[in-house]
Amino acid sequence: MILKWNIQKSKNEKLIEEFSKWLESKKLSKKTIEKHLYNSDFYINEFLLYYESQEPKDGMEYIDGFLGDFFIRKCMWSSKATIKENATSLKKFYQFMSEIGKVSKEDYKEFVEGISDSMEFYLDS
Repeated sequence: MILKWNIQKSKNEKLIEEFSKWLESKKLSKKTIEKHLYNSDFYINEFLLYYESQEPKDGMEYIDGFLGDFFIRKCMWSSKATIKENATSLKKFYQFMSEIGKVSKEDYKEFVEGISDSMEFYLDS
């Protein structure tokens, strides 16, 4: 089990490196890139890998559990602003995943719509 976890962690690190280059190509500020990288890395390596044992490509279905529960309960720095920041970062991350063919464009569209539809719930939580 630990070997599988380490292999996935290594894959995730490479994916974050690719995501970083993708963000740079979008001409975002260094501070914005760093925030998106931090938030996405936390989601795929702390939440998905550690708590859900899922690969990033399968992680879109866990967004409600993350933004509406885990992040609020487990992260002392959670606030309405950081919930919104994480949602934005994860939309960017899965846009990248869609563009490189790791998730379908249709699934990405549903993901974004789901976040928009649930944002009030996340913030109320």
